[in-house]
Amino acid sequence: MQQVARSFALAFNYLPRIHRVMLGSLTIFTLAITVLRPYIYSPAVERPATGIFLLEKHSLPVLEPEASELLDQTIPDNDEDIPKDELDERMAGEAGVHEYIISTGDTLSSVLTQYGIDIADVTALARQHPALRNLKISQSLSWTLTAEGYLQCLTWNISRSETRTYERVNGSFKESIANITGEWRNTTLTGKLNGSFVTSARIAGLTDCDINSVIKALQWQLDFRKLRTGDQFSVLTSREVLNGQSIQSQLLGVRLRTGGKDYYAFRADDSKFYNRDAAGVARGFMRFPTIKQFRVSSNFNLRRCNPVTGRIAPHRGVDFAMPVGTPVLAVGDGEVIVSKRDGAAGNYVAIRHSRQYMTRYMHLKKLLVTQGQKVKRGDKIALSGNTGRSTGPHLHYEVWINQQAVNPLTAKLPRTEGLTGNDRTKYLAKVKQMLPQLHLH
Repeated sequence: MQQVARSFALAFNYLPRIHRVMLGSLTIFTLAITVLRPYIYSPAVERPATGIFLLEKHSLPVLEPEASELLDQTIPDNDEDIPKDELDERMAGEAGVHEYIISTGDTLSSVLTQYGIDIADVTALARQHPALRNLKISQSLSWTLTAEGYLQCLTWNISRSETRTYERVNGSFKESIANITGEWRNTTLTGKLNGSFVTSARIAGLTDCDINSVIKALQWQLDFRKLRTGDQFSVLTSREVLNGQSIQSQLLGVRLRTGGKDYYAFRADDSKFYNRDAAGVARGFMRFPTIKQFRVSSNFNLRRCNPVTGRIAPHRGVDFAMPVGTPVLAVGDGEVIVSKRDGAAGNYVAIRHSRQYMTRYMHLKKLLVTQGQKVKRGDKIALSGNTGRSTGPHLHYEVWINQQAVNPLTAKLPRTEGLTGNDRTKYLAKVKQMLPQLHLH
């Protein structure tokens, strides 16, 4: 290496003076560009007042996606353009509280990080309380966050009788264990629609927790907004009674009749819902909204700090660098609830998939669907582009679960699946016992 350096030095000394000056100037200029580049290409500009934080479009030339790193983008903080109704409030549950049921392959880290929770919080929690490394299928986690997006409290429902809570206190997580044992009783509640489903269900004696569970169980089979007066429902719940008071309940099965057709859902041992034949009721999702997978130019990050303003400007989706005109596909069956042009997001589409899931697609060149249109998984909904506040051709893609943005690359998405083998046999035996209890008046 030293020999090579000496050879270059000798060659440089033998150059004419003017050539040495030009070569030195070029070297200094290159170093200056390298140092100043972060200041010339400012990563993001905040858009005030509107709640939308997207890219400021520069007058610099735009490179092809394969050759340029697109600057980080953020998305609308408010969702005033997303139609909401009473059912959305029920699905959201208590403000700021998020819930997740453990399934195969889940770990504490994989569950919490897909919702943007800081890995440092997850690591500290698992280190202080190693029992959290032993999550079991069908157990549930629920949590609340601070205003800054950090984990404030985590609740682990181990069983019907044991709940553990981990609350942040002075920088660490304090554990408390609650053991409640009451008498579990199965109860069938029936009713007819007279107004909205939520109102009618409350009149029939269902709690808000019961109503949320019914909506989640049947959300893939029917549209609750299109139920009509006179439609009937029957709900089988298991309630724990202590000192004459119901302290918690669990939905076991539901039957809803509308338009002369009955819809069913029953809870299996894995806490998921299936129909009468043990087939999965969820509609499967694609992982990516394009035929081929493109390079990720900006990742999901709920605590991204805007380097210009110093404020938290969450990036609630993933950016894929792709050429203008690339077909954009619906990742699952659903209804288009937004298809329009927005100043910052450019042309964009939002699709509601059942009551629990929503996806959004931004910076599109051309919209191919209209609001209210039904779409199937894999349908072409738009062409990718560079509209709105964007520094290069790309697609900004988001996934929302229960009105909470999650990481599209890691989130557990619905899959169409059914029970098999011994699990199916046990499930069908349970269904046979529950069916007579779901009577209608």
